[in-house]
Amino acid sequence: MEYTISKLAKLANVSARTLRYYDEINLLKPARINSSGYRIYGQIEVDRLQQILFFRELDVELDTIISIMNNPEFDKTKALQTHLSKLEEKKSRLEKLISTVENTIAHEKGEILMSNEQKFEAFKDKLISENEEKYGEEIREKYGEKTVEESNKIFKNMSQEKYDVMVKLGEEVLELLTKALETGDPTSTIAQEVALKHKQWLTFTWPSYSKEAHRGLADMYVADERFKAYYEKCGDGATEFLKEAIYTFTE
Repeated sequence: MEYTISKLAKLANVSARTLRYYDEINLLKPARINSSGYRIYGQIEVDRLQQILFFRELDVELDTIISIMNNPEFDKTKALQTHLSKLEEKKSRLEKLISTVENTIAHEKGEILMSNEQKFEAFKDKLISENEEKYGEEIREKYGEKTVEESNKIFKNMSQEKYDVMVKLGEEVLELLTKALETGDPTSTIAQEVALKHKQWLTFTWPSYSKEAHRGLADMYVADERFKAYYEKCGDGATEFLKEAIYTFTE
């Protein structure tokens, strides 16, 4: 069966503008252009659009989708299996959030007692899952399965009070890093205070601290664009500056 752009847009519940854009960026080309100049899509394009929408549902960036799906070795069946696994994880997170809301309502009505830890457990699971999805492969390769699992366990069992302190400390690291960067000297007193606070922030979830691991993490920040982008919010060169400050601190 063939579809015009308007019919495919209606079928997939997307806009015709979106489909035209996918054509422009070489993500979803029509099967052919008819004599009237209309884009015509066949079954192959329908299946490809489904794959694209699966990726979009999982918040994968368009540039990444293009590189994956335009790869000659792209395996549709394997991709579907991965989608299923990710969606099941997402479903599990949503079910925990629903359960938390239901229990909170019951708690407010006086039907059950709910601890403060239970109120935030689902949110912690979500953060752990998001971190695993973004950085899991890299940190497991660098620090090992056992260390990462222990770190996740510490975070999950953390009290709300301790979590709030950790978040505040993380914010202080960024604020202080912005000021330290202005000095241009990673060995300065303020830069070393940044490194110290960064160490303190890490020890909230690290099973144990070592200077080598701290330096290794700083190296990862610089090497990985995703980590780098987080600290570059403080200014150009902030990630490299932090790395140098950490190296000085650990020496």
